Amino acid sequence: MRYETSEPMFHQTICHCPSCRRLSGAPHVAWFSVARAAYRVTAGTPAQFQSRPGVTRSFCAACGTQLTYARSDSADQIDVTTCSLDDPEPVAPRDHTFTAYRLDWDHIGEGMAQYPRLREE
Repeated sequence: MRYETSEPMFHQTICHCPSCRRLSGAPHVAWFSVARAAYRVTAGTPAQFQSRPGVTRSFCAACGTQLTYARSDSADQIDVTTCSLDDPEPVAPRDHTFTAYRLDWDHIGEGMAQYPRLREE
């Protein structure tokens, strides 16, 4: 499974929502957003499912890696899992979202902004 984007990344975050936790099997997930028109799958075909009405998630059908999160009411952007990149190091998160759902033992110590739900745009 391969993908690329020709546009800048934005909204780099670490999400603590229950849906992301459950679907990744991890205490939180790092994401970034890109313009949906600039996101292209270059090899393979991702599997997709609706995790709730209006939300489509994709994953690699071969290995199960979670890849994208796309909301029907936000057709101009798509969220991509940071650690699905070949080199996630340069795409550091800038904040934490949905911290109202953070697990008590999942400590946030980086000094980044924290938002109880969505970030304030």
